[in-house]
Amino acid sequence: MEFFIDTANMDEIKEAKSWGILDGVTTNPTHVSKESMPFKELVKEICKIVDGPVSAEVVSLKAEEMLEEARELVKIADNVVIKVPSIPEGVKATKMMSGEGIKVNFTLVFSPMQALLAAKVGAAYVSPFVGRLDNVSHHGMDLVEQIRTIYDNYGFETKIIVAAARHPIHVLDSALMGADITTMRFEIMKMLFEHPLTDIGLEKFLQDWKKAPQKGGVK
Repeated sequence: MEFFIDTANMDEIKEAKSWGILDGVTTNPTHVSKESMPFKELVKEICKIVDGPVSAEVVSLKAEEMLEEARELVKIADNVVIKVPSIPEGVKATKMMSGEGIKVNFTLVFSPMQALLAAKVGAAYVSPFVGRLDNVSHHGMDLVEQIRTIYDNYGFETKIIVAAARHPIHVLDSALMGADITTMRFEIMKMLFEHPLTDIGLEKFLQDWKKAPQKGGVK
């Protein structure tokens, strides 16, 4: 399974890449609004750091206008992927973009039927928002399981990005269900390393090492 980081913050992206586990980046207008750099310049800088897919979202609500935005964004770098909202105009735009070879991340998906439509019009990725479903008392990972089943039934090649992951259990469930990718905030990605027994064990090893003979060596 691939790990994407859900941010537009350069420091977070650089740190995640240094761990050797980062496969891509997903941005959105909210993330971009928190940064001081203009949108296209920000995307360009992210693409310089990350070799994998970098999702940049269109903000138009008409298919033709989404397509025009996408054509400009993909000029930034070869690894730019266009995020398109799961609305009727977004479906139309995805069909047009995929016809031109533009990779689309079909986003704001909250139902299996939206994901099915995304696959039918050639989206490269689909992003079910599991955390937001959990927030309204729906089990978000049920949606991922349904999408996985549908895609496997018909051999769709659209990759599933589990989005809005709120904690490591979402990442674990994604891997168990066979999702292709999980995208998560920086702090969630950091949690994947953490376990209290690891910390306790390391502290004990280091304490014991201080008691071990330090001079001399094997002859």
